[in-house]
Amino acid sequence: MLDLSGQVAIVTGGSRGIGASIAELLARVGADVVITYHRDKRAADRVACEVRSFGPECLVVRADVSKPADVRRTVRAAMKQFGRIDVLVNNAGIWTYGAIGRMSERVWDETLDVNMKGTFLFCNEVVPHMKKRRSGRIINIASTAGQRGEAFHSHYAASKGAMIAFTKSIGPELAPFGILVNNVAPGWVDTDMSASALRVPASLRQVTKGIPNRRVATGEDIAGAVLFLASEFSAHLVGSTISVNGGGVLVG
Repeated sequence: MLDLSGQVAIVTGGSRGIGASIAELLARVGADVVITYHRDKRAADRVACEVRSFGPECLVVRADVSKPADVRRTVRAAMKQFGRIDVLVNNAGIWTYGAIGRMSERVWDETLDVNMKGTFLFCNEVVPHMKKRRSGRIINIASTAGQRGEAFHSHYAASKGAMIAFTKSIGPELAPFGILVNNVAPGWVDTDMSASALRVPASLRQVTKGIPNRRVATGEDIAGAVLFLASEFSAHLVGSTISVNGGGVLVG
């Protein structure tokens, strides 16, 4: 029943982790996929091969999502190759340590530029194309950190909290045009971004202890929620946040 054949999805940060899982799952249900990567072309090409193994096409674009010119180039390349954009998944993000009182302005700016400004830039470029078709799905990958805060990662939490507020704002703005905007907010996910914490046995035990489902999420867990929001089954969700954290953070 889940069929995105003929649709085109852009997945930012699609060369690894959650983004790779999202790109591959969307391809499994028929969507052609555009993935962006920042540094590791070899990893992006591996994801593209996996996407193509399911039948759909995959366009790989190197882009710094915080740079307007790179974002414009990505969207233009997608339109040139496919002629449409049906789904935008703003997944590209960074998570670094930053103790307040010691955090540099550079670290703060880099996190907000990639995580939040990148989301804004892609939405700004894609929305006019979606408006012309009066149809579209925008799915922003937020975080539990944006829902409750996160000590020693205030810059990351601030960027994801801003993303949630941004989604709540543009969701009602775009719904009359048939464009539905929602968030997925992961908790702990077993990816290379969180490896520094989750590869230490004591730390993993502590993290898992706080999750009622008694495991850390996989990339596929997050991709499943994204697929739901990209499908017709989410036709009445606007500005919502789906929390995928195994019950570790329960928010209203």
